[in-house]
Amino acid sequence: MSSSPVPRVRLAIVGGGPAGLMAAEVARATGVEVDLFEAKGSVGRKFLIAGKGGLNLTHGEPRPAFDARYGARAQAVGAWLDDFDADALREWARGFGVETFVGTSGRVFPTDRKAAPLLRGWVHRLREDGVRFHVQHRWLGWRDDGALRFAAPEGEIAVHADATVLALGGGSWPELGSDGAWVPALEARGIDVAPLRPANCGFDIGWSEHFAQRHAGAPLKPVIAHWQDELGLPHELQGECVVTTTGIEGSLIYALSAGLRDAIAAHGQARLELDLAPGRELHRLRGELEKPRGGRSLTEHLRRQTGIAGVKAALLYEVVGKEAMHDMQALSRAIKRLPLQLVRARPIAEAISSAGGVRLEGLDAGSLMVRDQPGVFCAGEMLDWEAPTGGYLLTACYASGLRAGRGAVAWLRGGT
Repeated sequence: MSSSPVPRVRLAIVGGGPAGLMAAEVARATGVEVDLFEAKGSVGRKFLIAGKGGLNLTHGEPRPAFDARYGARAQAVGAWLDDFDADALREWARGFGVETFVGTSGRVFPTDRKAAPLLRGWVHRLREDGVRFHVQHRWLGWRDDGALRFAAPEGEIAVHADATVLALGGGSWPELGSDGAWVPALEARGIDVAPLRPANCGFDIGWSEHFAQRHAGAPLKPVIAHWQDELGLPHELQGECVVTTTGIEGSLIYALSAGLRDAIAAHGQARLELDLAPGRELHRLRGELEKPRGGRSLTEHLRRQTGIAGVKAALLYEVVGKEAMHDMQALSRAIKRLPLQLVRARPIAEAISSAGGVRLEGLDAGSLMVRDQPGVFCAGEMLDWEAPTGGYLLTACYASGLRAGRGAVAWLRGGT
């Protein structure tokens, strides 16, 4: 899937994830010569790994609620989605014979739930259309004369490009290529980059060794998370999470991670309260717990009267303390609002995605070209936006790649 290095190219695309591949597709469709450079031995590695449990291609949530998932960047990302939204992505996949369905959670999957057939079909079509792939070409930045520097199998090479689309990914999953190593090179060129931070990540709490050894990996389900946003407004969300050796993670936590991460940055910690017994009112719980337990242990009494056992019961002992567990009023309140103090986000290398990146304020909104670097465009997760899991991340990567690819073509033709 590689070819000989090219000393001069018309359009260089650096990065073979969905954003880079989409930029290549739209540019090549206009007749522009495209060379795509990928650091790894094949393209789309993160795409393939993310699809191992079932490729979550996009989400069925209607707009504008869909756009709101991008938080502070809802307006900017919404403009990308005007060109290529969830419906367009599903139609695009259908062009490869990949039909999709909307799951019970609203997430959209291929009918076979696999990523590999879609990626294979996409790369095959791009090659047939004339896109030239150069794998094992790790981008190192720019030379003083503006040429792109690559570490290639034969040593360092330089490539002069008339236009460049950078789609280098964020800082998560470094073993798959998204390692954030591009940040110093862009900053050296004066491009404004917001610090990369973990997104859709777990958090450290600091369990006792006893609790961590016995319950790491145990699921907490169902639970309802209660929290306050930066304005002090209360929110709640039901879902599932998992105890880890250091704290907590899982889909419910990922959905809240941006706010929790920012709260820790601002205040040194974040407070999250879990309802361990959804559907049971506080007064009912208290009445059940205050029934005589005879010779039964407190743990058995808790299980019989409330159904709380296993990791949920252990979590109560861990947080409330053994002595306070005998106060039925306090125990019932803890079951409904168990307070957890989150002290730090897990490292970015463990996160599903990352926040931060090339600030959108430094780009032309219509083309994603760097204002101070004519002919250089950016797309995908390396841009300063974030989204929860559920197909929102992938959709915006596709849409930004399309916009950057079109922008590069317009610039090459003198239209930007």
